[in-house]
Amino acid sequence: MPTEWSVRAITRAMLPVLLVLALVELGSGLVLGILEDRLLRSPSLLVLVPVTIGTAGNLGSILAARLSTAFHLGTLSFDPSDDTLAGNAVATVALAVTLFPVIGLAAWALAALLGDTTLAPGTVFLVALSAGVALAVLAVAVTLATTYAAYRLSLDPDDVVIPVVTNVCDVLGVVVLFAAVVAFT
Repeated sequence: MPTEWSVRAITRAMLPVLLVLALVELGSGLVLGILEDRLLRSPSLLVLVPVTIGTAGNLGSILAARLSTAFHLGTLSFDPSDDTLAGNAVATVALAVTLFPVIGLAAWALAALLGDTTLAPGTVFLVALSAGVALAVLAVAVTLATTYAAYRLSLDPDDVVIPVVTNVCDVLGVVVLFAAVVAFT
């Protein structure tokens, strides 16, 4: 994949992607607006929003960076039986399973320290864990699809995949957290 390093080439490749991603982020704000009343009634859930969104984006970005490196090294295969691909996907989900329960309990503890907690710690734990695992699986799917699309469109995955993954995970983070809140509260 030849890469032209000029302002015009970079702008031509990235401007459409960034414009679409700006519209995607508007969707995240709309979902947050719908969820606003529920979040204001439960401060521990309000604390979870930025942390959940950020952590999901970070997990996707880590996976994207690893896949991009493997792509450039020529070791990435999009075959589902590829050990590198499967190992990175499983590691991303395993990291989410260990991180999100801690995030949930920390959000509850912070809300308890600073004010009123209307939800039990177990509820916040379940919301964080279920949202985190679902987001990790979605982040893996989005990262794989975006990396493959970049490969097929002859775009540099270093330039395209991480912005797409983080923005899509922002929106998915809000939607999945909303679904977990509705399911467990």
